[in-house]
Parts: sequence; C-alpha cells; structure tokens
Amino acid sequence: MAQSLFQKVQTLISANMHAMIDSALDANSVAVLDEYIRQAENNLDDLEDALVTVKGQVKTLKRKYEAFQAEADALDADIDRLLKLGKDDLAIAAQSQYNSKADLAEEYRQQYLRQKTEADKLADARLKLESRLRTIKQEREHVLGLLELAKTKEIAAKSMKSLDALEGVGDSDIARVADKIRARLDRADAEVEMRADRLSTRMDDVLQKDRLEGQLAERRRRLQLAEAEEEAEETAASDT
Repeated sequence: MAQSLFQKVQTLISANMHAMIDSALDANSVAVLDEYIRQAENNLDDLEDALVTVKGQVKTLKRKYEAFQAEADALDADIDRLLKLGKDDLAIAAQSQYNSKADLAEEYRQQYLRQKTEADKLADARLKLESRLRTIKQEREHVLGLLELAKTKEIAAKSMKSLDALEGVGDSDIARVADKIRARLDRADAEVEMRADRLSTRMDDVLQKDRLEGQLAERRRRLQLAEAEEEAEETAASDT
C-alpha cells in the first residue's frame, strides 16, 4: 500500500471532530462534514483494496516459506542418512542445498512476518476509519437538527424585536396582544433550548462511544501484534 494512502487515513482518523462540528455550526452549513464523509468513504474503498492485496501477499509468502522450509527439513534428514552411510561427498552437496533452502525459507519467513504486521495495521486502520465514518454521519444529522433550532431561535428573536416596536405605539390592546405572543415565544424558546440540550447530550454520548471504540481497536491491534510475536518466537524456536 502506498504510504500516502496510510497517511491520509491516519489524518482522517485523528481529525478533531469537535472542531469540525463547531465549524459546521459557525458556517451554518454541514458542507465541512460532507467533505469529511466524502474523503473518508473514498479512502476506505482504497484501504479495502490495499488490504486485500496485502493479505494476498501474506498468503503467498507464507506458502513459499512453508514450502522451502519443508524442503530444507527433508534435506536435513537426508544429510544425516548420508553421513551414516559414509557418503561424505553426497552429504556435502546436500548440505549446500540445505543451506540454500534454509536461507530462502528464512527470507520468506521474515517477509511474511513483515507483511502480516502491515496487514494487521491496515485492518486496524480500517476499523478505526469505519468507526469514525459512522460517528460523523450520526453527528451530521445532529448538526442539521441544531441548525434548524438555530433558525427557529433567529425567527423568534426577530419576532421579539417586532413586538418591542409594537409596544412603543402605546395602544393597550396591542400591548396585551404583544404580551401574549411574547409568552408563546418564550415557551417556544424554552422548548428549543431543551431540544438543543438533548441533542448536545446525545452528541457527547456518541463522541464518548467513538473514543471507547477507538481504545478497544487499539487493544485488539496490540493483542494481534503480541500473537504475531509469539508465533514468530515459536517458529524461531522450532527452527533451532
């Protein structure tokens, strides 16, 4: 996988979600969130392709490693038999072939382990990006709701200014009507604030969930790396 793709994915994963949401609210538009979603979806597709390619390479390298190791093991047994039979010349030739096969097996083993680590990193990045993408799509809907609430409050504010102008006329009937309308606007404003508080709470919950999922993904990555290291140690021990 090209390093630039991995860097793009890491940038998207580490993007400050609170800052994006604040920018969307300040601009009164969800365009900034839509752009993030577009980039994330495009890079997720590229990441899927890269992961398939790397996993294919892992399988190929492992198969070659196992094949050469099997040949080396067979030659190792042949060398012992030839020495027991006193056929030193043939044993020397077999030893040379064994060294070549063993070196190739070790080279493929190292390549296999490196590619497996790369595949684990890609899989981990995919999980994190998918989690981020789900979260930002949910937040987009929340931001839309907040923007609608903001528009409602702006309309209410304009209405209040109009009522203030009416009260200056001096007519008592107009003043009473203005008071009633003002009371209704106050109630509507209170409802808007309550809805906004609920949306903000939901948004914080989602962000906290995203953080927890990220932490679990990191733990999974560490466990996979630990398992890979244990497998490598077991393989090295069996080789010796």
